[in-house]
Amino acid sequence: MTSSDARHIPVLGPEAVGLLAPRDGGVYVDGTFGAGGYTRLILQTPGSRVIAIDRDPTAIAGGAELVAEAGGRLTLVHDRFSNLADVCAGQGADKVDGVVMDIGVSSMQLDQAERGFSFRFDGPLDMRMGRDGPSAADVVARASETDLANIIYIFGEERYSRHVARAIVAARNEAPITTTKALADIVAKVVRAKPGEIHPATRTFQGLRIFVNEELDELHRALDAAERALKPGGRLAVVSFHSLEDRIVKTFLTARSKTGGGSRHLPELAQAAPSFTLLGKRPVVAGDAEVAANPRARSAKLRGAERTHAPAHPAGDLPGWPTLASVMRAGR
Repeated sequence: MTSSDARHIPVLGPEAVGLLAPRDGGVYVDGTFGAGGYTRLILQTPGSRVIAIDRDPTAIAGGAELVAEAGGRLTLVHDRFSNLADVCAGQGADKVDGVVMDIGVSSMQLDQAERGFSFRFDGPLDMRMGRDGPSAADVVARASETDLANIIYIFGEERYSRHVARAIVAARNEAPITTTKALADIVAKVVRAKPGEIHPATRTFQGLRIFVNEELDELHRALDAAERALKPGGRLAVVSFHSLEDRIVKTFLTARSKTGGGSRHLPELAQAAPSFTLLGKRPVVAGDAEVAANPRARSAKLRGAERTHAPAHPAGDLPGWPTLASVMRAGR
């Protein structure tokens, strides 16, 4: 299998689309189009329609051929998946039959050195999925040492975040940090890795990428949007790739599927009717064959739920972690 072929095979694709159970006449949302893997699988059901969303203009441009092949059953929209409810309404589909999301960076983005997502290639320190707004280089150049440490700790789960932030500030005082190699080399000097462990810069790169693209805030908003967009009986399938993402999905679905209200201590406490029913108690994970063919599948978890007739719950507040706007506004 070539790397190009692998990009079109979505992680846990058959399992995720199987949860959606596409049908003739159904309308489905692929919230993270990427290379179109999930969309292709959905369109294999005759008469199904897909509204596919991606914030990366490169992905939208790359999907033109699939749009032509779909014969009017596929609409591509350049937008953030947090806006999927509005996107669907704009396409004449106020309520849809299913939503699938593949969270995080795509293989295509990781494989393009000029996008600056990976230290496997030396390229500009960019990391922007949508090609707009501040880049990772901008954050590295302007964020305070405290903000850098918080970003790398919260979003990268790097326990040596303070050391990394201190090293970045010291290095940028000598020269701008503008390439992936330059940043990876700085981190490697303060984070040691034993043979066989992940590269010492892995968590720092993850933290910056998530922060630059506001990925976890986007996920919170996208789940709320999917709840509003799904019709009763409609299904949600979400594939996540690390604990931060999976924790958000699990917490959301657990809260939305909880039954009963109050307790013997607070019997008067009312609880909103469950808006989802879980499709399985445990997440679906990739089998050995898929992991062998695509190592990225090793950490993947698929969770699914079916929409009930209950009204959507009020959207919750976002966690109080650093935001891109506040950090860039504060500067250094």
